[in-house]
Amino acid sequence: MGSLVDYDEHYVKGLGQCGDPFDEFVTFFDTYAGRRARVLDLGCGQGRDALMAARRGHRVLGVDASAIGMAQVLELADQEGLDVEGVVADIVEFRSRRTFDVVILDRVLHCLPSDEERRLVLGKSCRWTRARGHVLIADTPKHRGFIRSFFEDAGWDVGRCRGNFLFVQRPG
Repeated sequence: MGSLVDYDEHYVKGLGQCGDPFDEFVTFFDTYAGRRARVLDLGCGQGRDALMAARRGHRVLGVDASAIGMAQVLELADQEGLDVEGVVADIVEFRSRRTFDVVILDRVLHCLPSDEERRLVLGKSCRWTRARGHVLIADTPKHRGFIRSFFEDAGWDVGRCRGNFLFVQRPG
């Protein structure tokens, strides 16, 4: 994956380099009816979304190419006794046989150098999402139309689609 930013340069400065979770993601999890959901956070970085979801009782698998960011996520999860697993991997190359109730793509798609790679990651996200499961996306306005069309063409229910956010649900 050809990331536009070397996040390790930021992560070595300490925790919280990408800020707090977006209010839209917090609200989703605060109102989500599922208990002990399986959550996949692709491109989890330092774990702001992974940790937030785990603090609400969900089981989270975080995937990120940064070993530094992943170590920080797992250290915090361990300190707080949270159910978080971590895998250091490029999200384009990552494979899983598991399925999830919620998949998070928080500002990671714009880091991919091509629509082909974005399409590949979106396709994997679809395969890994259970029936009636959700994919939560925060990305730049530049890719909003591409991402929305991808899910509409796949027959998913488009929920929130405002600003930089697109929340979709797999039909079931």
